[in-house]
Amino acid sequence: MDNNVKSYRLQANLSQKQLATATGITRQTLSLIEKGEYNPSLKLCFSLCHILNKTLDQLFWMNTEGRDNHEKNS
Repeated sequence: MDNNVKSYRLQANLSQKQLATATGITRQTLSLIEKGEYNPSLKLCFSLCHILNKTLDQLFWMNTEGRDNHEKNS
């Protein structure tokens, strides 16, 4: 899953630590989310949306490139 969490966090002038604390997760977990290496729960996604004042669509989307390429090769 791809996301814009980092760019919207920076626009909101929040550090990773501040956003992580506000959502009840560790800074390390937030870092993994921003890098796309951790898929957050739906509850956490909504919490991030609320704090950053963004919609789910603005923050997260599925990267379908790999799936599309797989389907073409099948």
